[in-house]
Amino acid sequence: MYLSKVTPTDWKYEQTEPIASGHLDVSEGHKIFWVEYGKPDGEPVMCVHGGPGGGSDAFVARFFAPERYRILTFDQRGCGKSQPSASDDDARPALRANTTADLIEDMIKLRAHRGITGKMHLFGGSWGSTLSLAYAIAHPEQVSRLILRGIFLCRKKDLDFFYQGNAAVYEHDPLDTSLPGSYQIYPEAWDEFVRVIPPEERHDMIRAYDRLFSREPNNDAELQHQIRATQAWAGWEGRTSYLSLDASKPNHYEEVVFAKAFARIENHYFINGSFLGGTGEANRHQNYILDHVERLKGIPIHIVHGRYDMVCPMFQAEELVAALRQVGHTDVDYRRTPAGHSMLERENCQALTDILDHLPLPGSA
Repeated sequence: MYLSKVTPTDWKYEQTEPIASGHLDVSEGHKIFWVEYGKPDGEPVMCVHGGPGGGSDAFVARFFAPERYRILTFDQRGCGKSQPSASDDDARPALRANTTADLIEDMIKLRAHRGITGKMHLFGGSWGSTLSLAYAIAHPEQVSRLILRGIFLCRKKDLDFFYQGNAAVYEHDPLDTSLPGSYQIYPEAWDEFVRVIPPEERHDMIRAYDRLFSREPNNDAELQHQIRATQAWAGWEGRTSYLSLDASKPNHYEEVVFAKAFARIENHYFINGSFLGGTGEANRHQNYILDHVERLKGIPIHIVHGRYDMVCPMFQAEELVAALRQVGHTDVDYRRTPAGHSMLERENCQALTDILDHLPLPGSA
């Protein structure tokens, strides 16, 4: 059986031990957890995880030559080991003051805390590509290069492709494929995602899940239903992130602690248009990144995107590259891989490692 996920022998670099770690007080009661790997005086690179709400993983350091790079990872507000956590019974403190602007400010505070004063690389995939692009738009003078995977523009049409599909008509015609969407490729996983929501609410799945997550449970049955809903939300992404995943193993995305934080934070962002240029449900129609690509003209950009990515379909990368070229950006390295969404898809992993191995050394022509 073909499995697309990277195996231990596929990695070029071994897992290294952290050289430093800790929590950083940022604002509004949030403490973000960070870990540093690699060479203390190496080229600084800040790794920006996905989700939002996915948390960072130690294996991210394995993409980098440890004798060259200084690798800084962190858990964004509300997830991973950051405090408070959206996996807590009361998620409100973790979601309070949790916007894209807040995350960008956290990144600025973290680089200052770790003594990074010059430019740094940003390495991010999926939502990590979104936040990296938003950071670079806000502070282009601080970014040396963007190394991105699985471009995610967070517009309504991007979210509808993944979360809406044929949900509105699913009850009476689950095989209706008149609207495009990831459900067409993963019908069995889609069934579990859709059936959590009552048929009369399925015309807007993100809003329906928002109502469900925001509701105060009146009893244990309602609490358990809410938890199952977080597992359905997170599990849908976990099952669609790979071309071919070993179905005999547990889906990490459905682990309760992870699912609660991941689903609640993602939905909190998506119902607000990911807080890109605004807030509230009206902002779901934003086109913030493409509207501001001119601010990226001076930053070399490397993009890896799986041709068969069903979480962030490749049309988003195509649109970004076209917009960059339209404003005269001449330093874009765009690689389409025969892979799905995850950074742990074999071809994505190898392409990212190759890019990092061949970046020009600082000061070279």
